[in-house]
Amino acid sequence: MSRVIVVGAGVVGLSCALRLLEAGHRVDVVARDLPLETTSAVAAALWYPYRALPQDRVTAWSARSYAVFAALAAAEPEAGVRLVPGTEVLRDPRPDPWWATAVPDLLPADGLPEGYAAGWSFVAPVVEMPLYLEWLVGRLHELGGTLTRLNLRALPDGGDVVVNCSGLGARLLGDDRTVLPVAGQVVRVAQFGLQRWWLDGDAPTYVVPRERDIVVGGTDVEGEWSRTPSPDTAAEILGRAALLVPELRDAEVLQHKVGLRPARPMIRLERVGRVVHCYGHGGAGVTLGWGCADEVAALVS
Repeated sequence: MSRVIVVGAGVVGLSCALRLLEAGHRVDVVARDLPLETTSAVAAALWYPYRALPQDRVTAWSARSYAVFAALAAAEPEAGVRLVPGTEVLRDPRPDPWWATAVPDLLPADGLPEGYAAGWSFVAPVVEMPLYLEWLVGRLHELGGTLTRLNLRALPDGGDVVVNCSGLGARLLGDDRTVLPVAGQVVRVAQFGLQRWWLDGDAPTYVVPRERDIVVGGTDVEGEWSRTPSPDTAAEILGRAALLVPELRDAEVLQHKVGLRPARPMIRLERVGRVVHCYGHGGAGVTLGWGCADEVAALVS
């Protein structure tokens, strides 16, 4: 089997590393940012194909990831994955979403908040990212992989195969200027008993309950590199989200964070010589991680 160097320690890089280790390869992960420092750690991590194309491949990758998350939720509670019911609401009726076949059941929504005309409900994986990233790293070490902080100026020369999961770093490491940051600000509030997620399909507004807190978002600012949260933006986010969940008006605010999604017109997943590129997942790195990792492992093998 090959020695593989995976560049990038976000959710996509770690998922690829695990699939490669399971296939019998020797795997070393190198990254400037360790897992809890990546954009993945900021994510609300509701399964949802957001800012990710092409539709056919994204639907297939999303369905595969859904199946893996469902299995983890049932068998690996320490991974921080739960299956949670929720509703996406719409101002105007529209056909079912293009990714509808990736979920087991998509049902017309009832009990809509005021001002919304339609929507659909389904059960989706919700992934508590700090726990999940630690679980991924634990599995990496159990299977014999390594994780090293390394600030690269180019893709490494070592190894038989290099897997480029560098996200925004692909602007430099992949010489790909089509990769752009899309800033997303979130507010983390104390859990007050919310058991459903809510998503506004016409705006970047979402409310995602976790075990001990709730992640409320968000923003979608293409080309913005700043990771400094704005108090005014936070207030605007909570105001929008309170239209979906009124209890948020009185929720205790715990933290403000900004993550930079690595967006690209189309996800790049291909092998070029000894390099497998896997980046440009936009706001869907968690949603697509396992599906893309399976394809990366196939390309390496």
